[in-house]
Amino acid sequence: MIVSVSAAALLLGIVIVLIRQGYVRLGSAAACIAFGFCLASTGLAPAITSALAAAARLASLH
Repeated sequence: MIVSVSAAALLLGIVIVLIRQGYVRLGSAAACIAFGFCLASTGLAPAITSALAAAARLASLH
């Protein structure tokens, strides 16, 4: 749970920076966020969560 909250906060920060710098428009960011919510309700959600947790564990080792 802590990893997913941290990952969500990190990704939110990245999206905000990209919107402010003009790399991503607000509509594109909203579409990506909506896609993420839809993806979270599919059967791929556990695999994605496992991959993010493994990446977090790998990053914490270094």
